[in-house]
Amino acid sequence: MVFAQRPGGGGGGAAGGGGAGGATGRGGGGFGNIPGTNPTTTRPTQPSEGPGAQRPPFEQRPLFLSGKVMLEDGTPPPEPVVIERVCNGIVRPESYTDSKGHFNFQFGRRDNMIMDASVGGNPDPGRPFNMADEGLLNTPSGNLGQMNLSGCEIRASLAGFRSNSIQLMSRSIFDNSDLGVIVLHRIANVAGSAISATSLSAPKEAKKSYEKAQKLLSEKTPKRAEAAKELEKAVQAHPQYAAAWSLLGQVRMDLKDEEGARKAFEQSIAADSRYINPYIHLAELELRASRWEAAANLTDRLAALNPQLTQAQYFNAVANFNLGKMDVAEKSARSALKNDDAGRYPQTHHLLGTILARQGRFPSAADEYRTYLTLLPGSPTADQLRKVLTEWEGLGVIERAKANP
Repeated sequence: MVFAQRPGGGGGGAAGGGGAGGATGRGGGGFGNIPGTNPTTTRPTQPSEGPGAQRPPFEQRPLFLSGKVMLEDGTPPPEPVVIERVCNGIVRPESYTDSKGHFNFQFGRRDNMIMDASVGGNPDPGRPFNMADEGLLNTPSGNLGQMNLSGCEIRASLAGFRSNSIQLMSRSIFDNSDLGVIVLHRIANVAGSAISATSLSAPKEAKKSYEKAQKLLSEKTPKRAEAAKELEKAVQAHPQYAAAWSLLGQVRMDLKDEEGARKAFEQSIAADSRYINPYIHLAELELRASRWEAAANLTDRLAALNPQLTQAQYFNAVANFNLGKMDVAEKSARSALKNDDAGRYPQTHHLLGTILARQGRFPSAADEYRTYLTLLPGSPTADQLRKVLTEWEGLGVIERAKANP
C-alpha cells in the first residue's frame, strides 16, 4: 500500500474521509475524520500559472553567476560537485563544477537544472520530489536589471562534506558574476567516502574522458548528451571507475533515462561499495519509482557508511513512512533533525508531523507542523497545514495557539 498522504487530504475537503489504516498503516482503526492523518494514492500536481500570469523576473532578465569550490586544504574537489541555490528555504541544484572546481550558470534557468532530491516545498511529505520552482516566485526585481535576492544563497553539495554558503543579497545583471570561493569541509569519522579509491587506478585515457565530461557539464548550458558519451568512454577504458559510473548515472537522470541511470549507479556500487555518491542517487530513483523497500535498504546501507548524512536519513524516513513503519520512520526523521545541516531539509518537520499524527500524537505533530510553517511560511502546503491546525484546535485534540505561523 502506498502511504503518500497529504495533510488534510482525502474526501470531504481538509477534514478528509475515513482513515485507511491505524498508527502503523496496516488497516483497521484509523483516525476517522481527524484531518492530517489519511493517506491518498494521488500524486501532487504542479501549480499552474493561471491566465494572464507573468513569468517570474529571473526568466525575464538573465543573471549569470560563477565561482569556485575548494577543499579545506586549498585543492579543488577530485570529483564534480553540485552547485545549489537556496531561495526562501527551497533548494534547487543548478550546475556542476569542472575538474578545477570552477562553476558558472544562469541563475534560475529551468532547462539548466539538474535532478536532485534535496528540494523542498512538496505538499506531500511521502513524495518528496516536486520540481515546481516555489523559491523564486516571490523574488522581486527592480529597475535596470536589479534583483532582490536577499532570501537566496549559493552553496556546494558533495556527500561526506559540509559547505559554507554565499549570500546573494541584491544583485544587478551588471555586477561582477564571480561569487568567490565556496569551501567544503570533510565530515570526519565515517566509514564511507565521498571520493572513490578506484579513481587513483584509472588509466590516463579514462581520466581524460572523465575530465572532459566534467567540463561539458560545467558550461553555462550543460552539454549532457556529449558528457554521457565521454563518461561511457571512461568506464569502457576502466570498468572499475566508480566515480565515472556515478556521474554517468547522474547525467542519465538529467536526461530522463532512469533505467540507464539505475544500471550506472549499480555498477558504481559494485566497483566501490564504500563510495557514498551512487547510493544516495540510486535511493532517489527507488523513491521516485515508489520502491519503498529497496529505498529503505539502500539508505540503511548508506547510514552504516555515513551516519551523519542527513539526506539519507530523510530518504529512509520517507521510505519507511510509505511502508507503514512509523516507529522506524520517526527515528530516522529525528536523527536527520539532529544533524548540523538539518536546515537543508525543512520538509523533515512536515514529514515527522505527519508520522506523529498517524500515531495519534497530535500535540507533538502540531509542534512539527508549526516549526515547518515558521521555516517555510510561503510553501505550497502552508495554507493547508494552517487549516489542519485550526481544525485540530476545533476538535480539541490540540490546545489553541495564540497565533498559527
